[in-house]
Amino acid sequence: VQLQESGGGLVQAGGSLRLSCVASGNIPVINAMGWYRQFPGKQRELVAGINSGGPPNYADSVRGRFTISRSSAGTTVDLQMNSLKPDDTAVYYCRLKGYYEDDDFWGQGTQVTVAS
Repeated sequence: VQLQESGGGLVQAGGSLRLSCVASGNIPVINAMGWYRQFPGKQRELVAGINSGGPPNYADSVRGRFTISRSSAGTTVDLQMNSLKPDDTAVYYCRLKGYYEDDDFWGQGTQVTVAS
């Protein structure tokens, strides 16, 4: 399984970016897809996730500003990020999980930088 991320970049505070993640290859039955981010020296943290058949869930720090959506085919997940803050600066990763423990895949990461 390959996860191709796109949409990162540099934006001014208050601006918007849209991240997209497309899954390809031998995709298992998907349990969940989501976006994580990693600050320097920190562990990855969940930004937003969407389980099959369930509502989206968001980190408190992004709720109301970010929106996660998944394509009807289920193999693309987007993250619309509005009202960006410098504290959102991080590397953002896409994740796909199946129903088996080994079915856990990550994208290569995309840098998001928010300038003040």
